[in-house]
Amino acid sequence: MRVGSVLYVREDERTARLRLLLVDPAARGYGVGRRLVTCCVDAARAAGHDRLVLWTNEPLAAARHLYLDAGFVLTGEERHTAFGDELHGQSYELDLAALR
Repeated sequence: MRVGSVLYVREDERTARLRLLLVDPAARGYGVGRRLVTCCVDAARAAGHDRLVLWTNEPLAAARHLYLDAGFVLTGEERHTAFGDELHGQSYELDLAALR
């Protein structure tokens, strides 16, 4: 049974982007998200990327906590409107070269 997934893509020679982190609500709180983020970081590092970036929305506190615990640093914030709601977007970056 699949309870979660993570997706990252190559953005350019140096950069990978974590695009999607999903964990089934019934599986939350068991470390699935943390393990998926770790796998994503490890895969991006193994592929030779120097940095891993992501964009998320401020209300997603549990995911943000995982990213911060993994060493991501907030690099920018902006307001935007999606699906009729005003949201607070956030950009994060992890220096993979420093982890080598």
